[in-house]
Amino acid sequence: MNCCGCECNNAAAETPKPKILAVIFDLDGTLLDTERATKGVFEEFLARHGKVLDTEGEEKKRLGMTLKDSAASVIEDYHLPFTPDQFVQQIIPMYQEKWMYAKALPGANRLIKHFHDHGVPIALASNSLREYIDAKISHHRGWKELFSVILGSDQVKAGKPSPYLFEEAAKQMGVDAVHCLVIEDSLVGVKAANAAGMEVVAIPSRGEAAGSSSLADTVLHSLLEFQPEHWGLPPFEDWVDKALPIEPIYFSGLYVNGLVCVVTGDGRSALPDQVWGVFFGWAVAVADMQNTYRVVVGIGLDHNSSPDKNIQLHVVDGNNCCTSNQQMKLLLVGYIRESYTKEVSSMDAETLEECKSIASASLDLPIFSHHGCVPLYPPQPFSVEDMIASDEIEQC
Repeated sequence: MNCCGCECNNAAAETPKPKILAVIFDLDGTLLDTERATKGVFEEFLARHGKVLDTEGEEKKRLGMTLKDSAASVIEDYHLPFTPDQFVQQIIPMYQEKWMYAKALPGANRLIKHFHDHGVPIALASNSLREYIDAKISHHRGWKELFSVILGSDQVKAGKPSPYLFEEAAKQMGVDAVHCLVIEDSLVGVKAANAAGMEVVAIPSRGEAAGSSSLADTVLHSLLEFQPEHWGLPPFEDWVDKALPIEPIYFSGLYVNGLVCVVTGDGRSALPDQVWGVFFGWAVAVADMQNTYRVVVGIGLDHNSSPDKNIQLHVVDGNNCCTSNQQMKLLLVGYIRESYTKEVSSMDAETLEECKSIASASLDLPIFSHHGCVPLYPPQPFSVEDMIASDEIEQC
């Protein structure tokens, strides 16, 4: 593991790399959290047809597949009386209703804008059909205009893991494949990048991590860990001292003895896998709605293989203390650093005090404190719509 917190292929590190001139992104799971936005759609569809979702078997099973391959797989697994085309015609409208709620994953907007501002060509290459890509990104201001190239699997001979999507993206950008960097979340995407002869950064979900780690040049937990200068690209200049302003992250959970549990009713984490690292912001207890705490929050994996994230909450001001066994709502507005896997998001006393100091100083700055104008505890429970609406509030 190198100093930037990423896992790199040692052999690759010893070999001089071609200069990176362009970057190609995957969409779902890399830039957009479509999984949580469309949560429940597939289960609802199956229920309409008398089928029960195999929750354990479905976990990441079809991640990265083309729509055609995924449809055929679903029909076979659940013995549905449809052709792949009929299945798609029935289920896609259900997904389309939810796409508008797919949030950009942490660091996505920052990275897209950074490359555009520095003249680095960027492409979007997804196994989705082109019309579905356009529908998804239409809800994200400027995305369509900022990408030099946008490609769906229906625009090439075959989707991932074949290399054609990435090869065509490079061709349309006028950049040789060896000078392209791919950023992916799925194993099929990493394989496609390998087949195209491109460098690849994987930001995999938990279910994809093992396979991606052995094939990707670098593995990160989050786009917030990405360091452009590692690839010879212009570095970020948006850190405020030792803190990075981020788009607000809202979530709620049960606070018990320093930990916050955010697992939902279906046993999955309410936060994307890519929400990972040491953050800061505010927390409020649902029971009294009075005391707002300034907090440092460390997010990593649980020590076992459960879907729980290990979320440690530390009050910045030592004289304040959150009462255990109560529901908390949190708003994270800043990022301090990555969490290493072996740390399980825990911090030693010295590191914790440093993070508290950074958080305390940062939360007094307007670039962070203006988020305090956004209601931390709206009258209704948090929903995807609440999150979208709060992101649109830039100042009070």
